[in-house]
Amino acid sequence: MSVLLLFGTMIALLALGVPVAFSMGLAAFATIIYDGLPAEVVFQRLSSGMNIYSLLAIPFFIYAGELMLYGGIAERLVNFAMTLVGRFRGGLAQVNILSSTLFGGISGSAVADASALGSILIPSMSKRGYDTHYAVNVSTSAALIGIMIPPSHNMIIYSLAAGGGISIIALFTAGILPGLLMSGLLMLVAGILAVRRNYPREAFPGWAAVGISFLAAIPGLGLAVIILVGVRMGVFTVTESAAIGALYALIITAFVYRSLSLKDLKRATMNAVRTTAMVMLVIGTGNSIGWLLALHQLPMHAIELLGHFSKEPWAVLLIINVILLALGCVMDMAPLILICTPIFLPVAKAMGMDPVHFGMVLMINLGLGLLTPPVGAVMFVGCAIGQITIEESMKSVLPFYLALLIALIIVTYVPGFSLWLPHLLRV
Repeated sequence: MSVLLLFGTMIALLALGVPVAFSMGLAAFATIIYDGLPAEVVFQRLSSGMNIYSLLAIPFFIYAGELMLYGGIAERLVNFAMTLVGRFRGGLAQVNILSSTLFGGISGSAVADASALGSILIPSMSKRGYDTHYAVNVSTSAALIGIMIPPSHNMIIYSLAAGGGISIIALFTAGILPGLLMSGLLMLVAGILAVRRNYPREAFPGWAAVGISFLAAIPGLGLAVIILVGVRMGVFTVTESAAIGALYALIITAFVYRSLSLKDLKRATMNAVRTTAMVMLVIGTGNSIGWLLALHQLPMHAIELLGHFSKEPWAVLLIINVILLALGCVMDMAPLILICTPIFLPVAKAMGMDPVHFGMVLMINLGLGLLTPPVGAVMFVGCAIGQITIEESMKSVLPFYLALLIALIIVTYVPGFSLWLPHLLRV
């Protein structure tokens, strides 16, 4: 009954338009009062959930991404991608996806990716004769790659929700190949559609231009390399790497590219503060939810319940995927990570699944929710930039959605896509 009250209260509050963090906190408060526990427990769990040293990485990674966003990095990545793949049929779509793959290693945020690159490429694609709904779907689908390519603050949240026992650098490394798989499948789909619709190709400027644009993009691309190599070599921890990354982003944008004005610095700082506040409040209230789920042994009940449906690991994973895809339609990514990890990770581990592998499956599943109404934040950003309705965007979304589903299936049932690189690097 307590679990029903917990989720029932949260769903009711969300339906009334109450912000996610407050819905989670109030639901936890109501359940604790119902259980006869001291009300102070909610605030203790909220405080302890945020008072974790490794969480300092989140505001620094967010700040680094914001500085890169306003510091002109996106334009240089687009220029490099343009010289590299613009000459193919539907070249701007290929540029869009490749730029998202590169920018994902800087921002770590799907919404930031869709906003930064979409504002550049969606209008450009429309002017060059691409259907606007196609341009929007290319941008929004490609933005999900940023969830997988390190650094990703969602992976830090997953490590926290799993009890802090999963290496963050292992998660970062594990996301690289799935992210590249998503990128490759999206480029394939975009290319097939471009040929069928006879979209234009761009002129090839020559290999000298490719080299020049690559050199211009190298400083911006260095952030992900610094984080992965520095942590792997033991030079600094993930949290320290986030602080170094933010300082590096400031130096590159302000003094190397000289494209970060004081106005942009202020906007980046305020956006980072606002985003960090929202994320940390969700983490705190999510910790209260997770504690209640453990108190009422919901993970054990979930193992028993799913065991009644099937004893086959592939079938249980299929059920989990369907549930996660459905939940992603109605709630944002960060709170779902905090709620779903304590429930489904024990089920996955009971089947012998590596927690790092399950984390990649969880990321792609919940990332797809960002493309799915009514909550799909990335889809709303793309449609706002393209000035079209959600209904119009549905005209060409299916092929891109199917490509990402194929990536999800491959990552789910082929563990090597997630685990090969962490094992190779021994992280």
